[in-house]
Amino acid sequence: MGCYDIDGGDFSGFTPLAWAAHNGHEEVVKTLLGWEEVSPDKPGDRGKTPLMHASSSGHGGVVKILLQQKEVSPDKPDKDGQTPLSYAAESGHEGVVKILLEREEVNPDKPDKYGWTPLSYAASSGHEGVVKILLEREEVNPDTPDNIGWTPLTYAAWRGHEGVVKILLEREEVNPDKPDNDGRTPLSHAAPSGHEGVVKILLEREEVNPDKPDNYGWTPLSYAALYGHEGVVKILLEQEAVNPEHRDIHGKTPLLRAIRGGHESVAALLRSFAGRQSPVLNLFKPPPR
Repeated sequence: MGCYDIDGGDFSGFTPLAWAAHNGHEEVVKTLLGWEEVSPDKPGDRGKTPLMHASSSGHGGVVKILLQQKEVSPDKPDKDGQTPLSYAAESGHEGVVKILLEREEVNPDKPDKYGWTPLSYAASSGHEGVVKILLEREEVNPDTPDNIGWTPLTYAAWRGHEGVVKILLEREEVNPDKPDNDGRTPLSHAAPSGHEGVVKILLEREEVNPDKPDNYGWTPLSYAALYGHEGVVKILLEQEAVNPEHRDIHGKTPLLRAIRGGHESVAALLRSFAGRQSPVLNLFKPPPR
């Protein structure tokens, strides 16, 4: 009719092609690509292209159609530096990941502006299959830290993805006790989240120091005590290297952190392990009438 811009974007910059790609409508995608006015690699307001939409939604058929277009860059980043491969890895779409990795232009270890690689996204989301696929590539460094020093192992430990943690620890390049910019290790991130399974896995490694303090003097036990994770506290206290009375840079012990968090059972456990009564536990007693 000539009265509509067939490649125009909506309020978010999404074009008709972007919407069709996002929802996996292969025939609509083919129809739109038949028009000269349609740009197959046109980004939206955040720089997200139709290929990124298809990749993040797991539409392998649409991904293949778009990759047949010469104008489409298979490794083009959006405004945050995230690529189609990163989107597919983050969402766990193994088929799309394999399709993209077949292209020579695609860098399987390309970081975004925050330093996150496709492996970081897959590890953080717990997608074991994608993690294995990416680790098959020689270009992928399994221990690359992002801008704040978090590695794929750090993210997997923080989120409690035991399967991913095990896969990553099979690689010699991965340091199971690597600190981030704040000095926190993967164990220090697993402990405050209460991920007992991950804590046990990490403690099986000789390289892991169960009592390693961060830049502020907080140990894994300090974090577990503050958040009241009694199971993690018990596991850590079984380690001979763990000092239950370690003080951070402010002079506070795990016991004081437990009291601050209102975790009476954890505080009682720490007190009994220390083998002495602590007057601060009276804070739990109601005031006299």
